Amino acid sequence: MAMAPAEVRDPHDTRKRVMAIVGGSSGNLVEWYDFYVYAATALYFAPAFFPKGDPTVQLLNTAAIFAVGFLMRPIGGWLFGRIADRQGRKTSMVISVLMMCFGSLMIAVLPTYESIGLAAPALLLLARLIQGLSVGGEYGTSATYMSEVALARHRGFFASFQYVTLIGGQLLALLVVVVLQAIYTGDEIRAWAWRIPFFIGAGTAIIAMFLRRALHETTTAKERSSEGAGTIALLLKHPKPLLQVIGLTAGGSLAFYTYTTYMQKFLVNSAGFTVERASVTMAVVLFCYMCLQPAIGALSDRIGRRACLIVFAVGTAVLTVPLLSLLGTVTTSLGAFAVIFGALFIVSFYTAISGVVKAELFPPQIRALGVGLGYAIANSLFGGSAEYVALWLKSVGMENSFFWYVSAFAVVALVSVLTMKDTRLHGHLDHPDALKRPV
Repeated sequence: MAMAPAEVRDPHDTRKRVMAIVGGSSGNLVEWYDFYVYAATALYFAPAFFPKGDPTVQLLNTAAIFAVGFLMRPIGGWLFGRIADRQGRKTSMVISVLMMCFGSLMIAVLPTYESIGLAAPALLLLARLIQGLSVGGEYGTSATYMSEVALARHRGFFASFQYVTLIGGQLLALLVVVVLQAIYTGDEIRAWAWRIPFFIGAGTAIIAMFLRRALHETTTAKERSSEGAGTIALLLKHPKPLLQVIGLTAGGSLAFYTYTTYMQKFLVNSAGFTVERASVTMAVVLFCYMCLQPAIGALSDRIGRRACLIVFAVGTAVLTVPLLSLLGTVTTSLGAFAVIFGALFIVSFYTAISGVVKAELFPPQIRALGVGLGYAIANSLFGGSAEYVALWLKSVGMENSFFWYVSAFAVVALVSVLTMKDTRLHGHLDHPDALKRPV
């Protein structure tokens, strides 16, 4: 249902929607900044928390990776999805970004193992659990909010900015670490300067919180108080869209992680690039990939979500094996850029509209829960584990099997797409004037 022409041209209304998109997507930038900064600075601060020779500390380190990567995201998807459906999207997003802030600040000020012994890695584990819980709830709520607040005729375009800020968080983390390395020596970073990026993460989270406090709510009191709102029991009465979200996310997240987070290691281990060369190549690729999202989102508003998702699923299923095989033989940065960006161009037909498609599958009473929990389950099992599966298969001499693994889950995503109608025309998001509705 499109808005009336007068409403579409209302500059005040447009300004509200733009600010809502900025506030709604700001948490994604913080989330991915924190994720990448932790990974990028771990080599510097790891000895301060996980000294060699202490097996108990090493076990804590392993447990932290497991708990944050796999356990906390589904819990966060359930918890924040429930809050968003019962208390409102705005409330859920403010709490989520506050937890991000607290987790980053906690890491920034933590005493080292030398100062407080085993309490240091235990507290680091706690901070990462808090961040993992927040990360798990961020995607579903922000994707739901941005989809609800956008104009119906431009919903794909506006919702695509979720991945713009998500990728922007990766680039910001890379930039901060590069600047840190340019200013300080390695010894200085290991001694204390590694804390600076986490203070920055806490500061950006506070900015995101203030942006979100000013947001308009997109659900009504009646929807939030309806029977079963935000409950698993009601969600299970809609098994088809839940399974569609899980299947689509399994293929989409696996492809996304493969061509973003794993690519730097692939370029070094399989293509023979230096770490510095691989980092620069991926920074350029990610910037171009980020800029591509709104264009694909806008295209989905014209040709439909289903057509875009079919392009992604078929393209990924057919081209992953030849593209990754070719990438292993490239010798130039330009060649690597062309192959990876070509792959990510195809993946963009998923990432640019993934949030809005999933939001359009569910009624408002369980929308955030359905999107968040379905995404978190599939993302934890298949997306977050992509790098580990790839490296393990390479270690046993079966690297090409990973290429087929990615292709196989693209087929799973294709099956999910073929079972759904075009959500742009037949979805549950029928409130394009959400900002004007009573709360």
